[in-house]
Amino acid sequence: MSHQLFSIAGRTALVTGGSRGIGRMIAAGYLKAGARRVYISARKAAACDQAARELSTLGDCVSIPADVSNLAGIRGLVDALAARESALDILVNNAGAAWSAPFDEFPESGWDKVVDLNLKAPFFLTQALAPMLRAAASPARPAKVINVASIDGISTNPLETYSYHGSKAGLIHLTRRMALRLIRDHIVVSGIAPGPFASDMNTAARDESDKVAARVPAARIGTDDDMAGVAIYLASRAGDYVVGETIAVDGGVTIARG
Repeated sequence: MSHQLFSIAGRTALVTGGSRGIGRMIAAGYLKAGARRVYISARKAAACDQAARELSTLGDCVSIPADVSNLAGIRGLVDALAARESALDILVNNAGAAWSAPFDEFPESGWDKVVDLNLKAPFFLTQALAPMLRAAASPARPAKVINVASIDGISTNPLETYSYHGSKAGLIHLTRRMALRLIRDHIVVSGIAPGPFASDMNTAARDESDKVAARVPAARIGTDDDMAGVAIYLASRAGDYVVGETIAVDGGVTIARG
């Protein structure tokens, strides 16, 4: 097996929602794996800048704060990236939000915030970055788009997170549709559906890891390396033939639910 099979050495990546949680796990993994440069983006500028400073101990990490839930924010992010790079090898659409409320009280604001960030943003950011992805792509070395969905897009949990469930299920199917179009440009689109990982979004896994682990067939929550591993796999040569698929990284939770 070639040592280059899982290499992302020399590649440039952008990870949205990269200042914390899943996004930061992926950004750190890419830097440790030898990425040329990793850009991270997040809505809160101070947190994004601080994360980039901390991640820079692992490699070249640059902060570009932006709110990708709207087209103006997407345009600003793309313009800032294009001022620094002529091409982009890897885009990770990770920025996301959740909202929980009883069915009879679920607000429009909780719908729009979540769907705009979880479903609209991955499409329109990829669309806006398509010229830079095409500039990096070739038959021998495709560019990569990785959409971070959730196991809640595959199966349901008891929480009344209607817009989250719907947006993540939509993202999984959108990943398939985008993949069919962009593979013609040597851009491989795939997805990750995380299960329980400690983060500000999954506070149960963060604050009650033992209790959550008891419901996981693997008997533990996910680690940073678990997330970095699948993200590196999909971004590298090893993942070139994984087109439109979303991989559940959940210790067996999804099949146990089923």
